[in-house]
This record gives sequence, C-alpha cells and structure tokens, in this order.
Amino acid sequence: MKAAVITFPGSNCDRDLATAFEKAGATVSRVWHKDTELPEGVDVVGVPGGFSFGDYLRCGAIAARSPIAGAMIRHAERGGYVLGICNGFQVLTETGLLPGALMRNAGLKFICRPVDLRVATADSAFTSGWAPEDVVRFPIAHHDGNYTADPETLARLRGEDRVAFTYVENPNGSMQDIAGLLSANRRVLGLMPHPERAIEAEQGGADGMGLFRALLGGMALA
Repeated sequence: MKAAVITFPGSNCDRDLATAFEKAGATVSRVWHKDTELPEGVDVVGVPGGFSFGDYLRCGAIAARSPIAGAMIRHAERGGYVLGICNGFQVLTETGLLPGALMRNAGLKFICRPVDLRVATADSAFTSGWAPEDVVRFPIAHHDGNYTADPETLARLRGEDRVAFTYVENPNGSMQDIAGLLSANRRVLGLMPHPERAIEAEQGGADGMGLFRALLGGMALA
C-alpha cells in the first residue's frame, strides 16, 4: 500500500503521520503543498494536524485552496482513501469532502490531553478493527475542534451511519459529541483526535495503531 502525506506551511504532525503509516506497513511519499499531482499509485492521502498557513482566515481555509488540494479532491472523487487529522479534518470540511465546520472550542481555550473515544461504527476500513461501542484513547490538541452542522446534516450523518467516533466526555462542545466523520462512500475520514500520536506504549498508549492497521488491511481487500 502506498500513502502520501501532505505538508503545508505550519503543519506539525506530518512526520508523525508518515511514521504511523510506515509502522503499519505502508510505503510513504511526502508531498508539498505547491505540488499539483500526487505520486503515481497512491492509495491513501494523509492530511496532517498543525496550523496550516497560520490558521489565517479560518482553520484549513487556505490549505483547502492550495495546488495539492485539487489533486487530493480528484483522488477522493475517484474513490481513493483520505485521512484528515485535526487541522486535516478542518481542511477536509473546507474542501467540501466532509460536511459541517470545526468552530472555536466551547470553552474558548486550546485543549491538549488524552481523551476517550467511542467507536460509533465499524463499517469502514478505518474502524473495522474495532466493534461499535469499543472505547479507545487518543490525544487531542486543538483550539477549533467544535464540530458544527445544521440539523438536517446531523440527521443525515446519523441516518447513514457516517459518525466514526464520538467523545465519551465532550471536551469542546461538538454537536452530538462528534469526534470523527466519514464521507458518503466511507473512504474519507476526518477526526480531531490524533491516532498518529498513539502508536506505541512510549506515547502513553498504542490504540491509534488499530486505525492504521485496519485501514491498510481494508484497502488491500477493496
């Protein structure tokens, strides 16, 4: 399996994300925001956390209009996999690949700590390594992680089983405790918590490896 990890000015989790893909068995290419195409044969694109372009305008807004974003969108439209974490989730909503928006945390403070997440669906390559209602622990580190959408969108997401993770104890005010979402074809995942920061015991836990191993296994069978 081949993964491509995008780097924007201000990304700070791109190396962590590349390492997680590599530990799960992927061959990883690094892609710069000014590139106009992805490497040939890429199976999954990783959009990392950080503060792309300094979070100017809105978090992820400028990154979503960078040259590489067009290639990422085309990849997703062809049925390719995309994983957006934290700022990467914000980028995915700004591109329209995922619905809704990530707003300022309800407490108006940056939050950085491990949180418990409930697996809301196992019906995706990303979450197939768990059962619904399983609880995993990933770190969060964000100031704008408050997921917001209109009532019709929330109802559609629930009706289509597209909520991937929810917070056990909501840290940021996200509607319906949503921590991660899937696209309609279930091949794009955006989540605010950081599975790439939970891939070995030295980081305080390795629950995040379950996502990367399941994803690579699921792509191999797709």
